[in-house]
Amino acid sequence: MTIKDIARLSGYGVATVSRALNNHPDVSQETRQKVLAVVEQQGFQPNNNAKHLKQQTSTSIAVIVKGTQNMLFADLVERLQALLREANRDVSVYYLDEDADEVAYAVQMCRERKPAGILFLGGGDQESFLQEFGDITIPCVLLTNIAGDLGFDNLSSITTDDREAARQAVYFLAERGHRHIGLLGGNWSCFQIGYRRFLGCVQACEELGLPFDGERQCEPCRYSLADAYTAARRLLERCPELTAIFAVSDVMAMGTIRALRDLGKRVPQDVSVMGYDGIAIADYLVPRLTTVRQNTQHMAERGVDVLLRNIERNCQPLHEVVPFQLIAGESVARLER
Repeated sequence: MTIKDIARLSGYGVATVSRALNNHPDVSQETRQKVLAVVEQQGFQPNNNAKHLKQQTSTSIAVIVKGTQNMLFADLVERLQALLREANRDVSVYYLDEDADEVAYAVQMCRERKPAGILFLGGGDQESFLQEFGDITIPCVLLTNIAGDLGFDNLSSITTDDREAARQAVYFLAERGHRHIGLLGGNWSCFQIGYRRFLGCVQACEELGLPFDGERQCEPCRYSLADAYTAARRLLERCPELTAIFAVSDVMAMGTIRALRDLGKRVPQDVSVMGYDGIAIADYLVPRLTTVRQNTQHMAERGVDVLLRNIERNCQPLHEVVPFQLIAGESVARLER
C-alpha cells in the first residue's frame, strides 16, 4: 500500500493526500477526515513517505506569458499570483516573446522544474499544441484563447468570445455613422486571437453592408505601442478615407492615437479609435478610450479554480467563455448621417 493507493481510494490527488497526512493548513477538515479514514481502513503507515513525497512533488504553478508588452497580461498575472498565494501555491512567472513557441518552452520546463500545473496566457498556436503538447502530462489551463477543439484531457481553457466581441465593436462604430473602418493589429494565423477578431469584423461588415477590403483596411502588428504607432501610420497612408480604426488591443489603440496626433489628426473629431481589453489605464487616456472590456478578475478566478481542481482531483477539462462588456468612452465620435 502506497500513498498513491490512498489517493486513488480516497478520490483525492496525491498532493492533497500528502498535505492531509502532514496536517497542512490548506486542507479542509472534511478532506483530512476522509483521507485518514482510508488510511485507517487500509492499515497504511505513513512513516516518512508523505514527507518524502512532498519533497519529490512540486506544488509550484508555472505561469507562461506570451507577449511582454500587453498590459492586459500584467493585470491577469497580478490577479493570478494573489489567488495562488491564497491557495498556498508557489508561483513562477515566465515571459516569452509573442512569436515564441510556448509549448516547446513548457515541455522543457516540465523536465527541468517539474511544476504541478501550468497557466498559459496569450498563447494558443494550434500547430504547436497539436505537435508538442502531448509531451506534457500535468494539468494546464489556457487563458484568453480556446482549446476545446484540441482534444487534450489535461488542457482546459477560459476565454472571451473574441469573434462576437469584435462583431459588436464594429456594430457600435456603424451605429455612430462610421462606414469606412480600419482594423489594426494582431496575427492572422487561423488559431490566433487576432484572427478571430478579424473574422468578427468581416462578419459585421458583411451583415451591415459596409465596404471592407482586407488588403487595404487591415494592418497586422505586434502587441506593442511602437509597432502599433508604425502600423497606424501605414494604414492611414493606404486608406486616408478611414473615419474609425478598431485596434485589437488597448495597447495598440494607444499607439494609434499617438500616431494620429503626430499626423495632425484629432481623436475623435477626425478619426475615431476603439480598443479591446479594457485595461485600467484606458480610463485615464485623453480622450478616454472606447473599448471591449474583458473580465480579467473572473478569468483569473476561474483559471486558478479549474487548474487546482484538476491537479487535486484529476477532473475532466473545462472550456468556458467569459462575458465581455462594451465600454463607451470618448474616443469615438458620432458622425452626421
